[in-house]
Amino acid sequence: MLDKTFESKDVEKKHYESWEKSGVFAADVNSNKAPYTIPMPPPNVTGSLHMGHALTMTLQDILTRFKRMEGKDVLWQPGTDHAGIATQMVVERLLEKEGKNRHDLGRDAFLKRVWEWKEESGNTITSQLRRLGATPDWERERFTMDEGLNKAVRKVFVQLHKEKLIYRDKRLVNWDPKLHTAVSDLEVEQIEIKGNLWYFRYPIQGDKERFITIATTRPETMMGDTAIAVHPEDERYKDLVGKFAVLPIVGRVIPIVADDYADPTKGSGAVKITPAHDFNDFEVGKRHNLPIISVFDKDAKLNDEAPEEYRGLDRFVARKKILAEMEALELIEKIEPHVHAVPHDEKSKSVILEPFLTDQWYCDAVTLAKPAIKAVEEGRTQFVPANWTKTYYEWMHNIQPWCISRQLWWGHQIPAWYAPDGTTFVAETEEEAYAEARAKFGKDVTLTRDPDVLDTWFSSALWPFSTLGWPEQTAEVKRYYPSETLITGFDIIFFWVARMMMMGIHFMGDVPFRKVYIHALVRDEKGQKMSKTKGNVVDPLDVIDQFGADALRFTMAALAAQGRDVKWSNTRAEGYRNFATKLWNASRFCEMNGCTLKLDFNPGSVKQTVNQWIIGELAATSKKVADSLNAFRYNDAAMHLYHFTWGTFCDWYIEFTKPLITGTDEAVKLETQDTTGWVLDQLLVLLNPFMPYITEELHAHLLGKETTDQADWLQNKSWPEFSSDVTSKSVKAQEEMNWVIRLITEIRSVRSDMGVPDGAKIKLLLKDANAVTVQRLQTHNNIIRTRARLETAETSEAAPPKGSVQAVIDEASIILPLGDVVDFAKEAARLSKQIDKVDQDIKKIDQKLGNEAFIAKAPQEVVDEQREARAEAENIKAKLSLALKQIQAA
Repeated sequence: MLDKTFESKDVEKKHYESWEKSGVFAADVNSNKAPYTIPMPPPNVTGSLHMGHALTMTLQDILTRFKRMEGKDVLWQPGTDHAGIATQMVVERLLEKEGKNRHDLGRDAFLKRVWEWKEESGNTITSQLRRLGATPDWERERFTMDEGLNKAVRKVFVQLHKEKLIYRDKRLVNWDPKLHTAVSDLEVEQIEIKGNLWYFRYPIQGDKERFITIATTRPETMMGDTAIAVHPEDERYKDLVGKFAVLPIVGRVIPIVADDYADPTKGSGAVKITPAHDFNDFEVGKRHNLPIISVFDKDAKLNDEAPEEYRGLDRFVARKKILAEMEALELIEKIEPHVHAVPHDEKSKSVILEPFLTDQWYCDAVTLAKPAIKAVEEGRTQFVPANWTKTYYEWMHNIQPWCISRQLWWGHQIPAWYAPDGTTFVAETEEEAYAEARAKFGKDVTLTRDPDVLDTWFSSALWPFSTLGWPEQTAEVKRYYPSETLITGFDIIFFWVARMMMMGIHFMGDVPFRKVYIHALVRDEKGQKMSKTKGNVVDPLDVIDQFGADALRFTMAALAAQGRDVKWSNTRAEGYRNFATKLWNASRFCEMNGCTLKLDFNPGSVKQTVNQWIIGELAATSKKVADSLNAFRYNDAAMHLYHFTWGTFCDWYIEFTKPLITGTDEAVKLETQDTTGWVLDQLLVLLNPFMPYITEELHAHLLGKETTDQADWLQNKSWPEFSSDVTSKSVKAQEEMNWVIRLITEIRSVRSDMGVPDGAKIKLLLKDANAVTVQRLQTHNNIIRTRARLETAETSEAAPPKGSVQAVIDEASIILPLGDVVDFAKEAARLSKQIDKVDQDIKKIDQKLGNEAFIAKAPQEVVDEQREARAEAENIKAKLSLALKQIQAA
């Protein structure tokens, strides 16, 4: 017997452990089923489950379970990412607490500490994914630093280098002066800072009375200035183009050049050009063959290119000293407050990054991007929703060389070795590098390996095929590549999706996945991004503890509308926990009334109209849910299930059939019990991908078993499909019973709108009813009267009695005489008062939305909230106005 309440914690632990031990999540490389691969975006090994993970993993798991039920051999490939910078930062912070740093340990000892940390703490997130109910093939779990993936990375690097698609170059990078590493452009966070715009006067060479004024937010870089640029059409400076200015403090003479980069409308219209410390200036420098003078070292302190008294000063200390000296020289024209974006490291957001000129390894992303663009243009890979295709194109068409080296210790060390004369040997192994060196020099030489590691995203770009055993031509590579579907957030289209496309096509000759479903962000219920500083972060494990994993999963699916951010609300999660309770209580009712699962039940054999109807509705729901999932419309799928479960099955079918189950006709009773038990179990199958725990528990009880074996489990069942014989037989029954439901619903709506007391029994008159309608009213008279709280329900062709409210159902008129139970004058006054109040609410909202200052300054989520409130108010007004109109016509 089912317990009175559903205790999710006990059920979750029991079922998941059984599932995982059984190996039911595993793909079978020898299967005759069609393969279906979903590569899991590998979460960082440093991570713990957050709401973004909960969303993406829920959607992936729903699809995984659904495709298994469709008869596919599904490989949901799990794993974690080594997360170079993030992981190194975690371990370095641990060392700081011991009063040490990585240099105290040395590279080998430090890496040993990182691996130890990974073994102790690096599996937190995979344990948490199990709590969510995720069912990837855990036996195939990979780590981006494991030996197999390391071999793939070395192979790819060496091949791309041979093809001249990886090369070494001296270029500007975003430099982290604390971690001493280059940082990807995509991992830079621009943070607005309240600063100043300083206007400096640079003397013109040979003219003591003339100066050219430049505006800068970064005085500390001026010692690296190698030119001043003005716009070629700027009349103020035309006579100065080709002349020289004297760089204050330093005394170096620098040219004044004409370049379109200078904007006459900004600052003074003249800009200082510092090619070594600004990305735009670097390009100007290349156009004009300017010297590139780097004045910072790796700590962002001034180096030997600066005057002696500045050397060794931190950049911001140097700024103050420069400003004081410029003030003393009377070369500061003015200072203006200025808000500007300053690059910070994305992880800590505490370090200001520095454009820095260094030797780095680069990948020719421009060349690799071309076939990746073509693949999407030809439809070999499709984005869902389709609007993300434009985002993909925009980035790919404007792609820059990819800086793939990082000055870290944790990561894939670059497979390059240097001879004493600087010759570079790129090879998959040290032995191969020495062999190449021996062949070149004719003798043994000592090689030094490049200390840098690869960008984390380099190894992640190989994920769809490296996880399958490539570069070996394994059975898994042949069977599971390319993947069918990738599900991921829009924020890593550039980091990951685009790079997987480039690498997959280049090394495998085919796209890595056929479809890419892009989901949105999880925000708070007001639409704001979750952040610790705002205090609005929701922990999914807390949600699971409070409402259960099933409620969290169903909420995520229900809110995952394509193209819209998920506005998380614990109230919604509570509502779907109540949905689970409704399902549980319905199952208890079935159990207590003998509605068990008969494994030999034949849905085509039922004779009762109400039973034919529910089977038809179940068949329709099964198709709607399958169609929605195949189109990645998770919210539609969830709502089809919700409405069938709560409305069609619980509120209508169970209520319709109570008299049959408790009646004296044994044949009808038995058919209805068997139908109820079978439909409930089929419903559990449909719900299982969304709510695996409660459905598995209820299924076991329907079978009459305390414990079940693998053969009984829902996740091993096939997705319900119905023969045309069954569905065609249900059509007439569906039309009939849905008419009954529409009639009862309409009567209930009128009762509510007119303020009819709940206990009042009223009369129903149907006018102009055809023969089919008359027959339906007679056949279902008892249930109509009971469910609509009617005294009588009959047909009439007489004129409607005074005080009647009318509505329409198909060809017939619904007439409800309410004069004896409703005070129309009082009800009209109440409705008018409510309409006036709603009008006032709409007026206030319109004032806000019509205020340009409000629209300009208010956060978008607040504006959207007001628009949604207005739409809701209009709906309420329309409903109230209709009720008032009905009263006035009565």
